[in-house]
Amino acid sequence: MTARTPADGGPWRFEYDPAVIRFGEGSVGELADELGRHDLDRALVVTGRTVGTTEAVIGPVRDGLGDRLGDVFAETTPKKRLATGVAAAERFGEIDADCLVSLGGGSSLDVAKVAAIAARTDLSAEALGSALAETGTLPVPDGVPPIVAIPTTLAGADLSSGGGVSASAANGLVAESTGGGVWDPSLMPVALVADPELFATTPRSILAASAMNGFDKGVESLYAPTGTPITDGTAANGLSLLVDSLQALGEEPVRTAEMNPIVRGILLVQYGISRPDASNLSLIHAFGHALSAAGPHQGTAHATVAPEILRYVFERTDGPRPILADALGVGDAADPAEAVVTAVADVRDALGLPARVRDLEGIDREDVPALAAGVMADDLVANVPPGVEPDRDDVAAILERAW
Repeated sequence: MTARTPADGGPWRFEYDPAVIRFGEGSVGELADELGRHDLDRALVVTGRTVGTTEAVIGPVRDGLGDRLGDVFAETTPKKRLATGVAAAERFGEIDADCLVSLGGGSSLDVAKVAAIAARTDLSAEALGSALAETGTLPVPDGVPPIVAIPTTLAGADLSSGGGVSASAANGLVAESTGGGVWDPSLMPVALVADPELFATTPRSILAASAMNGFDKGVESLYAPTGTPITDGTAANGLSLLVDSLQALGEEPVRTAEMNPIVRGILLVQYGISRPDASNLSLIHAFGHALSAAGPHQGTAHATVAPEILRYVFERTDGPRPILADALGVGDAADPAEAVVTAVADVRDALGLPARVRDLEGIDREDVPALAAGVMADDLVANVPPGVEPDRDDVAAILERAW
């Protein structure tokens, strides 16, 4: 069964307005120039506490912004709290900033997006909490301040108009802990500055887990039915860079020169996968969301299930095999499907990530039925090739095979 008609000459539509991308060693030194190109004068840097106090990271950013730096808000956490975004918005107003600069992992970028909403909304913090609890999202007002993204992890979620948000009853904004997401074209960063020197400052364990998340974005982009010839090209090119360079990431220490092809690859695999009318994320990410909700890092969760998910997909469709096999350098294999599965597992193993679901902290075997229900509740579970129709029993079986 063929599932990739857009790449084979069928109809397709590609609408995408991404950030300006600036790449290269030392590129954060050009931050002031980049802000000037967007007529931005005063930035609030939004980052985590560790990054915000690590001179090897914050120092080059501070120097690169120069007199365009308003302040550093170093309070983000992986929880992506609504209250944190509201506090950042308050600081944004106090210093009369006109843009937000997210620095670090995806959680800092997500908090910056929440802060952009909170900085321009007419709603109180409590009303935002009520909206999140009732709808699972936040209303996005007109005129949100622009965001410049400076990633230091490899999750590949930077060229996106969406983000996650949660709220805890402890801060008084919601009665019960809740979570959801935000999405609007205005939340796409206006610029993305990808500096391999900054990535090299991130601990290898964090890079490894986030890299599996980013790598799987390229894998999924090549089997999701929403792919286009444009995203096929960028994802395949990115995977060809990543499949070898990520295996070198398993060596200590992390070196800037080794980060160059990895960062280039991560930029390519994420290009165009999150669009106004389509997403190329699919089954692996649906599993990752359900597993990571129990505590593990999403990239670590991906590591345990991606090979078995690919086997499940390949049992039901032939379409993605050739392009994935070529991208991963195994196009001449006698069994391209199994060669793709092996190549993905080899990347996982080289990164030192867990190979089995049972190795994930906080996951017990009796959790499988609930995890299967969580996967099936994820919108991305529907974004699979024709002929692949997962149900709860299928999902549970994949989890058992990956156990």
